[in-house]
Amino acid sequence: MSSIRPLAAGNWKMNGSKAALAEIAAIAAAAAAGETGGAQTLICPPATLIAAAVEVAAGRIAIGGQDCHAKASGAHTGDISAEQLRDAGATFVIVGHSERRADHGESDETVRLKAEAGLRAGLTAIVCVGETQAQREAGQTLAVVGGQISGSLPHGATTENLVVAYEPVWAIGTGLTPTAEDVAEVHAFIRHELVDLLPNVGAGVRILYGGSVKPGNAHELMGVANVNGALVGGASLTAKDFLGIASVYK
Repeated sequence: MSSIRPLAAGNWKMNGSKAALAEIAAIAAAAAAGETGGAQTLICPPATLIAAAVEVAAGRIAIGGQDCHAKASGAHTGDISAEQLRDAGATFVIVGHSERRADHGESDETVRLKAEAGLRAGLTAIVCVGETQAQREAGQTLAVVGGQISGSLPHGATTENLVVAYEPVWAIGTGLTPTAEDVAEVHAFIRHELVDLLPNVGAGVRILYGGSVKPGNAHELMGVANVNGALVGGASLTAKDFLGIASVYK
């Protein structure tokens, strides 16, 4: 059994209004009641809900942001700094999600700078990596993931302020998932890369799996070696589905 504390993280993406705070309250109550066992529990709602979510969570679960700007402040209309997320009560920030990389053209360097901004503000950065269907079919999965890791990891990373999330792009929101063997191969590779790049801390950095994680497949996926939790998309929008995943760690 790994000594690494697992993390069950939910990414709400561009979903949720004030009414959805009831789901966060339910998740927080369940976590406080021990329904997520020893796992740390995190929800990353849209920025409009972060401050209210922190209040509702009452310290029983963590609340995070879905992205941040690399700069602490300035003339960047519509952006949010890591310091502003921290000020709102967030303790985590997701960076480099495939939807940001694809929709906004974010490079590995951009992701690294955002991750470093998170660390600068006292947040834990969840750095996302993953290959497309075309890259997988071309046998480039490990090369792509390896390149993203080497280019996106922040300087100053520790086991406390860095989490890596492997999300095969082709599995996000599609209902498709790689086999447990495929996940094991990639997570073992990521662990090797982390140990190589961060020799003092790489063995203890949490590696999450994401991509169509549901209550029905969570037990198998979370049982794979070097899988230290999940980054959950659609299934995190309701307490019932999210807790069906997080309860694997009871």
